[in-house]
Amino acid sequence: MKSTFFTTVFAMLSVASALPVEQVAELEARQSGANANDLKNGKCAGNVFIFARGSTEIGNMGTICGPQTCSALKSNLGGDVICQGVGDGDGYAADLPSNFLAKNTNSRAIDGAVKLINQAASQCPGSKIMLAGYSQGSAVMTNAIQALDATTKSQVTGVVMYGFTRNAQDKGQVPGFSKAQTKVFCATGDLVCLNTLTITPAHLTYGVNAPAGAKFLAGTA
Repeated sequence: MKSTFFTTVFAMLSVASALPVEQVAELEARQSGANANDLKNGKCAGNVFIFARGSTEIGNMGTICGPQTCSALKSNLGGDVICQGVGDGDGYAADLPSNFLAKNTNSRAIDGAVKLINQAASQCPGSKIMLAGYSQGSAVMTNAIQALDATTKSQVTGVVMYGFTRNAQDKGQVPGFSKAQTKVFCATGDLVCLNTLTITPAHLTYGVNAPAGAKFLAGTA
């Protein structure tokens, strides 16, 4: 993916805050539900949802569409679902420069997502695994899915991509994974879906698609 111009309009922390930036980010993440660690906390359910957030988003679920998808999925599945985000501790820092790499993210992020998916498969062997990613997180997920072994991949029932950064290259699907089990949301005017890294306001609208994304995933359960 090539680009000579990359503007980001993600919300920034206030420089006027009396708290250190790290503490402000942690507080924001707690208050917004931007963290989900059910899998890491040893939980299992009939369905396991793993999400990778977009660049610069807080927590491990972000705020644009991750928590909303988790919440809507719980409503669709009667609460029989646990949620887990791919975060800094997994090797995914959601940094901006990694978007410019050949896979539109870095190998540590991909490996971190693979590790979580494998953990879900082994920790919750009877569960259905559902995956989603937003922006750079969508690149993390498409690459992670391609790296799974056949047995683990067969446990993945559905995948949702929001603002799919590899939409053009991968032709609107995850290579090697069922297109019928994949849902891609690309908003009108979102240039990220057209093989650029130019961020327009449309790229920040995917919260409105979370209910539809969750409904699709629930339908694959």
